[in-house]
Amino acid sequence: MGEWGFLSSLLDAVQEHSPMVGRFWLVVMLLFRILVLATVGSDVFEDEQEEFVCNTQQPGCKPVCYDAAFPISHYRFLVFHVVVLSAPAALFVIFAVHQAAKPGRGGAPGQRARRLQPFYVGSVVARIAAELGFLLGQALLYGFRVQPLFVCRRRPCPHRVDCFVSRPTEKTVFIHFYFVVGLVSALLSLAELAHLLRKGPPARPGCCPRPQERGPAPGQPAGAAGGPCAPHPRGDLTV
Repeated sequence: MGEWGFLSSLLDAVQEHSPMVGRFWLVVMLLFRILVLATVGSDVFEDEQEEFVCNTQQPGCKPVCYDAAFPISHYRFLVFHVVVLSAPAALFVIFAVHQAAKPGRGGAPGQRARRLQPFYVGSVVARIAAELGFLLGQALLYGFRVQPLFVCRRRPCPHRVDCFVSRPTEKTVFIHFYFVVGLVSALLSLAELAHLLRKGPPARPGCCPRPQERGPAPGQPAGAAGGPCAPHPRGDLTV
């Protein structure tokens, strides 16, 4: 669990720069991906190769058939999925810390947020691409059902060999659950990207809002929205 704790702490640091929908994505990532994979996934798939039984004693036949049935172990594929999804967020946190540590690059919160937002949007785009890529890969590699019987005809097997997968129903349920979580995560990421693009970059400190966003000052006629205004009170990327 130590590796998962380190990954969770990195992801938790992203919420400082995330809008509300991005924090929902973080909850889904931590609870329904990392926590479920660390506590349940290892138990479901730990005996995957040991309990893969084939009705032959031919040396080398069972490993070849297992490789044909599962080109990548389900558990390793899901772990790699989580790591790749977390990489853009972790790289953004490292970049943000590096920028804040540079002499003269601290500035006001609004200035920091304005510099960081393009990189945060890029991390969300990379996350969406990784999410969709792994969902497609999961569908192509494993489908949506773990078959209890796998028929193998690869060499060095002398003839057709029947191999049996342990706990196929439990693994099928887990795969369905994980795929649905992936779809929810992808939708949340798309919603976050749409929110960031619609909102645009944070206003520069001291800049006035657009005329249509600010009414006329007291004593001014309608449409006279000029004059000084106070700096934006917040400079983060949140709503």
